[in-house]
Amino acid sequence: MPTLTEDFFTNPTSSLVTVRCTPWVRDDTFALLCVAAHAVVPFFGQGMNCGFEDCSVLNSLIDKHNENWQLILQEYQKLRKPDGDAIAELALNNFVEMRDKVANPKFLLQKKIEAAFSKKYPDKWIPAYTQVTFSPQIRYSDALKNSIKQQAIMDEVMKIEDIENCWQSELIEKKMLALLS
Repeated sequence: MPTLTEDFFTNPTSSLVTVRCTPWVRDDTFALLCVAAHAVVPFFGQGMNCGFEDCSVLNSLIDKHNENWQLILQEYQKLRKPDGDAIAELALNNFVEMRDKVANPKFLLQKKIEAAFSKKYPDKWIPAYTQVTFSPQIRYSDALKNSIKQQAIMDEVMKIEDIENCWQSELIEKKMLALLS
């Protein structure tokens, strides 16, 4: 790459965009898939995975509805639109987290509390990042709902006086379990 430096400094940077559109289906004859339906900023690294999920779901619906394209496309849109919107929101949230919070001691403490709680109660608490990145059985729309609920719980936990020194206590564990139910 003999002109790498020149290329790097002379090529314009592109803006990052999120695409949320509807409908994905037109006249029951074609549908938007992948980035055409839900382009996302790259801060979760899930754009291609979400597109592959679109293809997988569409393929299973072709089998399920015996190539009845009206049913296939309508169900595809109903199933995938919430997940396309959710991964867009999750990716933006992750950008804000990386940009604004990773150097914040309170945020780092929150992540430490979540990790410890998740390790002790993996059936009750899966961190948002783990849900999105390492849990293919969890839909993006469910991961978003779960992350909102978990953040509300953590907002309450982080308000506790002297949380920096008592976060490993049974009191905090019981509070989190109570807030989960």
